[in-house]
Amino acid sequence: MAAYTFIEVTKIFSFMLLNLDTIPSHYKNYVKLIEEPDLLQAMRISGHRMQELVHSIPVAKTDFAYAPGKWTVCELLCHVVDAERIFAYRALRFARNDKTELPGFDENLYAQHTNAAGRSLQKIADEMAHLRTSTIDLFESFSPEMLSRKGIASGKESSVTAIGFVIAGHETHHRRILQERYLTAK
Repeated sequence: MAAYTFIEVTKIFSFMLLNLDTIPSHYKNYVKLIEEPDLLQAMRISGHRMQELVHSIPVAKTDFAYAPGKWTVCELLCHVVDAERIFAYRALRFARNDKTELPGFDENLYAQHTNAAGRSLQKIADEMAHLRTSTIDLFESFSPEMLSRKGIASGKESSVTAIGFVIAGHETHHRRILQERYLTAK
């Protein structure tokens, strides 16, 4: 197996165009939100933008839900954290050439058990920042061959690279929901 330097991998990331046909249908709209073709840069940008938004949220809004039955601000942020962890785990398994089919997860069940109400917005923001740094470190460690590997999760095939773009796109999707439905509401 060929050894690649960080700079070589970064160049490969920069020129890698993601074919939307390789993205599971339920994730395509997330990936379409990403304008940056460089996966690592896309993760950095989405993480930075989410951090800026989270740090602008008034403490009085942390328990706000824009409609009955919708998540609170903190529950939504904890969902983003949970999803990134699960997506990164899938990427790790696929990158390591693990052919075991991985199950899905019930995001609503997870949201009920995050202890979001018992956590401060600052602690959640810190966790998000640490997690994104760890996720970027993970993706930087993958060789081009590992990035192209595929696996099955939730009954759908996906590549390691596609999962990386889903991570950035999922976060971007929820950042927009926060802006449009939570922070503009009276």
